[in-house]
Amino acid sequence: MEQTEERTMREWSEAQRADRQQRVERRATDADTNRAPLRILIIAPSHDILGGQSVHAAQLVKEFGKEPSLRVGFLPINPRAPGFLKYLQRIKYVRTVVTSLIYLIKLLTHIPRYDVIHASSAAYTGFMLATMPPIFIGKLFGKKVVLNYHAGQAVEHLRDWRRTAIPTIKAADATVVSSGWLVDVFARHGLKARAIFNHVELDNFTFRERKPLRPVFLSNRNFDPIYNVPCVLRAFAAIQKRFADASLTVVGDGAQRDELEQLVRDLNLRHVKFTGLVAPEEMPALCNAADIYLNASNVDNMPLSILEAFASGLPVVTTDAGGIPYIVSHERTGLLVQMNDDEAMAASAIRLLEDAELAARLVNHARAECAKYKWDVVRKHWLEFYREVAEKSFEF
Repeated sequence: MEQTEERTMREWSEAQRADRQQRVERRATDADTNRAPLRILIIAPSHDILGGQSVHAAQLVKEFGKEPSLRVGFLPINPRAPGFLKYLQRIKYVRTVVTSLIYLIKLLTHIPRYDVIHASSAAYTGFMLATMPPIFIGKLFGKKVVLNYHAGQAVEHLRDWRRTAIPTIKAADATVVSSGWLVDVFARHGLKARAIFNHVELDNFTFRERKPLRPVFLSNRNFDPIYNVPCVLRAFAAIQKRFADASLTVVGDGAQRDELEQLVRDLNLRHVKFTGLVAPEEMPALCNAADIYLNASNVDNMPLSILEAFASGLPVVTTDAGGIPYIVSHERTGLLVQMNDDEAMAASAIRLLEDAELAARLVNHARAECAKYKWDVVRKHWLEFYREVAEKSFEF
């Protein structure tokens, strides 16, 4: 009896999923010339703030611009001031006030022109200054508002700022996150979210087999304590004791720049190159030049840099921070170590250099994993999601 009931419930669930998929396909078919394009306003950092959010937003604007069923606009959370006001943006603290005022004015003038407001979100102060205004202004104008949450600090943000963060998230019509990890984090606070993966422009990255694997390393994270680049340098020190000709390219910049350069001197490291910030279009060449990717972050969600390494054929050694285990499977697509464990990171990197079969297996599995992050796959999920939100048929 229980088995029959369980089978009936399973068949009912499958029928529900099939019916939902048919509704989605019918809606997609209806997106023809007789339907007015859906107007989407994407609000996110511009490339003046290099990072995952700005890269992701630029990719969405570029790809959605090719869709006949959409009309896409972009509003940066960090607008450049016009005229003499641009000089005020160079003054600390004054810059925040001036930029915030210009941002609010642009929100008030742009939001009324669109159907769906897509607000990209970080955590903490960035959430308050950049995400809360478009959500509440969007609702004020009766628009559908989508929150696209990216922050690797979600656990701490929702815990420490629950009185502001949780009501704001609930005020949005729907929430999209880029990983299953964030779906789980949100669920612990009674918040629903749908996961749509970030996509990697794989055509820009050339997959290269590395035989033999050389001790040529790459790190590509900004110099912020949450990304723990000092751990990478300490791991590299141990690697260089074993492989004297080992080299490391460190891509990024930030408040820890002087500290990191001093650490290189203190550890007597050789062949370490700091590139500073680089534009996204420069990353394929840097990935191609390296042989192993190292990441030591303590806080993370779904770093694009790891997916770029997958696409380039770089074996990955990374900490298990936040959502990383949701995209890196230990000893299948990469090697995971505990946070702030430079000895384990060095040992894993040396293991790759000494075990060509392991390195090749990881790289091949990681390359196959990239398929789910291709635009033609991600595109379908976004178009379905936008239509559901616009037509009030959204289901998590």
